[in-house]
Amino acid sequence: MSNLAAMLMNNCINYVQSRVAQPCLLCGSRSHAGLLCPACAAGLPRLPAACCPSCALPTPGGAVCGACLRHPPALTRVRAVYRYAFPVDGLIQRLKYAGQEVIAAHLARAMAAAVAMPAWPDLILPMPLHPRRLRERGFNQAALLAGHLAGLLDVELAPTACRRVRDTPPQVDLPVDQRHRNIRGAFECVADLSGRRVVLVDDVMTTGASLDELARVVQRAGAAEVSAWVVARTVKD
Repeated sequence: MSNLAAMLMNNCINYVQSRVAQPCLLCGSRSHAGLLCPACAAGLPRLPAACCPSCALPTPGGAVCGACLRHPPALTRVRAVYRYAFPVDGLIQRLKYAGQEVIAAHLARAMAAAVAMPAWPDLILPMPLHPRRLRERGFNQAALLAGHLAGLLDVELAPTACRRVRDTPPQVDLPVDQRHRNIRGAFECVADLSGRRVVLVDDVMTTGASLDELARVVQRAGAAEVSAWVVARTVKD
């Protein structure tokens, strides 16, 4: 075999191997199973099956938690896949702030495998970003997740049905008791959602204030039911 032929063959082999195996995003080992190697994927901090259906916090037997009984949220149900803890928090931060958009596809597949609904939704709607933040970041991570989910589950996507009209301070910087006040009036819905079963999609749910406010806006637009799917839920230890 000539040197040229050998070089071409090696290039072909290297190309095929690069398509089949890639470094795991967390540990760096060669992964033949996608973005994460099987060991790292199995080690992600999944939420237990028994969680409050209204806010996704772990509860005995999956009962509605006391907070949701005292103050029922606008959301009919919430489904989260992971606890917002290492290394899921790092994956989400790399998606949001390092522009590693390939992570969105991986997380959306995990969400699609975990969701279960008594009645399938008519519409998937991402948590909107204010235009200023969208210009700064260049993309909306919730819209990326929602787009992948809509394709995987064959559900209609409505990326522009709602918009953020107030550029509020980040919720994470505020005390819990101020978050509902901060987000009030931040969204508007420009679509007729009469009778539709809507799922809101976001990356992280901390107190749920933003999702609850958006759910109320969607309800006022006529939605018959509003649920939320998120990648991760903040759980206090």
